[in-house]
Amino acid sequence: MAEPEKLFQIKIVTPNGLIYSHRGSSVSMRAVDGDRQILYNHMPILTPLAIGEIRVKRGAEMDHKVDYIAVSGGIIAFADNVATIIADNAERARNIDLTRAEAAKQRAEAHIKEAKEKHDQQSLQRAELALQRAVTRIRVYDALHHK
Repeated sequence: MAEPEKLFQIKIVTPNGLIYSHRGSSVSMRAVDGDRQILYNHMPILTPLAIGEIRVKRGAEMDHKVDYIAVSGGIIAFADNVATIIADNAERARNIDLTRAEAAKQRAEAHIKEAKEKHDQQSLQRAELALQRAVTRIRVYDALHHK
């Protein structure tokens, strides 16, 4: 007899409240020091996250469905088979407005060009972060809609 699949709780919280809460077989993300994946019974961990996508594999009960969530940094804490991600902003792929994300990308690219022309390092850094967030949202949207 096959062993039952080991699932754990995954929650994503922002200042606006709970964005995501499901059980999954794995959660993958980009930490500031590289890619990470957490599985059932992983050792406790607390690590900062980079701007990027969170991928949650939901398990056999959901035909191994993968949920995609864009986050703009934050932290992940994992202990006792509960993964909690706290982020300033998080957006599920199904909620991303692609037109708005593409417009944000174009604005950020224009701000980067302008900041470079003015040699404004602070504005350049802000625009580069805005570009990363917009590109991440587009990539997360594409992951859901173009499998």
